[in-house]
Amino acid sequence: MAEHADANWDFSADVLVVGSGNGGLTAALCNKIMGSGDVLVTEKAAKVGGTSATSGGGIWIPCNHYANEAGAEDSIEEAQRYLDQTLAGEDIPPELVRSYLENGPKMLRFLHDTTDVRYESLEHYPDYYSTLEGAKPGHRSLEPQPVNASELGDDFRNLTFTHHMMRMFGVIHFTQVEAQVLMLKLPGYGKILASMMINYLIDIPWRLKSRISRRLCCGSAGIARLYLSTKKQGIPLWLNSALTELVVENGRVVGAVINKEGKLKRVQARKAVVLAAGGFEQNQAMREKHLPKPTNTEWSAGTKGNTGDAIAAGIAVGAATRMMESAWWCTTVVVPDEPAPRLSIMEKSFPGSCVVNAAGQRFANESQNYMAFQKEQFAAHTEDNPCAPAYHIFDSRFRRDYMAGPLMTKATKPDWTIPKKWFETGFVGKADTIEELASQMGIDPEGLRSTIDKMNRYAKTGVDEDFQRGDSEYDRYYADPAIKPNPCLAGIDEGPFYAMRIDAGDFGTAGGLSTNVDAQVLREDGTTIDGLYAVGNCSAAILSTYPGPGATLGPAMTMAYQAAKNITGYTD
Repeated sequence: MAEHADANWDFSADVLVVGSGNGGLTAALCNKIMGSGDVLVTEKAAKVGGTSATSGGGIWIPCNHYANEAGAEDSIEEAQRYLDQTLAGEDIPPELVRSYLENGPKMLRFLHDTTDVRYESLEHYPDYYSTLEGAKPGHRSLEPQPVNASELGDDFRNLTFTHHMMRMFGVIHFTQVEAQVLMLKLPGYGKILASMMINYLIDIPWRLKSRISRRLCCGSAGIARLYLSTKKQGIPLWLNSALTELVVENGRVVGAVINKEGKLKRVQARKAVVLAAGGFEQNQAMREKHLPKPTNTEWSAGTKGNTGDAIAAGIAVGAATRMMESAWWCTTVVVPDEPAPRLSIMEKSFPGSCVVNAAGQRFANESQNYMAFQKEQFAAHTEDNPCAPAYHIFDSRFRRDYMAGPLMTKATKPDWTIPKKWFETGFVGKADTIEELASQMGIDPEGLRSTIDKMNRYAKTGVDEDFQRGDSEYDRYYADPAIKPNPCLAGIDEGPFYAMRIDAGDFGTAGGLSTNVDAQVLREDGTTIDGLYAVGNCSAAILSTYPGPGATLGPAMTMAYQAAKNITGYTD
């Protein structure tokens, strides 16, 4: 913290926004449109978007206008009942949850009416805890409408692209809806695949500019639309500009020190500083201090620059924190020599596979949502019964029919093309028998044999007697409807057999600065720190149990909208 009375400033704006993800760019846009004279966005990285850009880009907003226009039946009260159950026992002030439900739809309508932000309602993507009262089978989650990178002009080079696992061959973007069809080879997948390939190949003018497809989807589409809107509003955005400290005068935050390309710049914020700089998932010391073990930055899919800078700056000026032990848990696939871990979301749900620990035993329902799966993994993990790392086990039929992370399908990536390093490092294994595979991977052979025998029996009966896999609507979202009697269960009985290591990863932390319904940062005594706001993963989560797809970005954008209203005095 720096106390600087009558300080000399290198730059001055009404509002300084630190971070260029969905929360930061929404805060900048809303402040500008609602009446702030000038707004500055700073970004630590060399490109725009952070983890928001690399993500699936979805937002979970019950009762949004897109769903209403599609004829969905929902209500704030039903969503409230659902969240009352999913968030039970969590350290979340109830007024934050209620404010989110009431203001999320307003935020989305505001952006739709005043910017280039556009979303598409996901009709068939269910809430993650689909058996609970108030859950809905679809229309609460939305994904960004695809957009052409060329809309940004030369500034498309400043954009962070969606994670490489959501790009075919690393270059062709696809939507969440397309991902489900392609990964499971559902009806129509061949037509979608052919169309993507043809459109990519014939777009010669764009190939001269970039190997990445012109059509952006998922997280990069969401950020591109926000970034395009900030450009149209004339909002400057500094890249390679990290927050160093906040500047305080007479107990009020009045600006910040920004390390802009190696030079310290003192930036005045006449109205407010909005922190939107992500969590601390890439800070090993903070992980060791706060998160459950085992924990490692190498397993996190969060943006490399997310080292908790904004959280530390807030604490330095007296901010309280909440939920620092929480993260957005998701097992990850750490592929040797790839730039970032892959999220293990879909593959472990496909029929003909299971996930086991070193004892060869399952510890959770593989088809449930990824957050709940990993929480059960942590609960089962002990020194005597290590469940991290875990191992995804599947057979040759699975290998032919479904994509499995970097292995793709056997036709796309034959066994002879699998790098030798993957086997040598224990990342993947292949053997003619289950027992040989277990020995190769360091798994107890008898334990794995017993588990596979049970899975083969469950595939015939359609009933998972251990973890009820396939019983819920969400379980069946990433399943194969052609498999009977349970689309989540098929035999693991055709050799050779395969294994892939998966780690206890995440795509960001969920604990941070404590805030109120207007995103104002709070002290331990509950009073606000004047001039300071926080949104996204540098603030404590609102939907900490991940009740539906997009439960991080929806609150980030909604709280950014709330902050802007409070800063400008705008009424909706």
